[in-house]
Amino acid sequence: MRTIIVEPYNPKWAAEFEKILAELYALLGETALAIEHFGSTSVPDLWAKPIIDVDVVIRGGDFEKARDLLAAGGYEHVGDLGIAGREAFGYADKSHLMQHHLYVCESGAAELRRHLALRDYLRENADARERYGAIKREMAERYPHDIDAYIKGKGPVIAEIYDKLGV
Repeated sequence: MRTIIVEPYNPKWAAEFEKILAELYALLGETALAIEHFGSTSVPDLWAKPIIDVDVVIRGGDFEKARDLLAAGGYEHVGDLGIAGREAFGYADKSHLMQHHLYVCESGAAELRRHLALRDYLRENADARERYGAIKREMAERYPHDIDAYIKGKGPVIAEIYDKLGV
């Protein structure tokens, strides 16, 4: 049974993202317009589950190419997981990298805009960062083995930020 762990920000997460970034650019080359670190591990001073969230940004029409290049590097396309505008990838053996969630988004995709807007807002707003960290800790304590309840519980705080930002 998986236990949801939320821990204080760790500066090593930025260095771990750089390792993932280097491997992804080596696989994708110019197919990747950008590779973005988002999610709580990308926000200094924010409590987080120690899992790096990564968006690979591509041009419209380049998904099949990106999918094939990622497959050659050990990533498997698993669909959009119910969220339009991002395609998720899993992997079996990346023990040389920190655990990460990998998504591919077309440039300009609404989900990509939301990911980056939330990250940037939390980086710039200490009060929002503290409030979001507190709800994450509370949900992890309340639902240590229920990821769906954890996500649902922090949803209103995220939705409030999205509303404020107009995304």
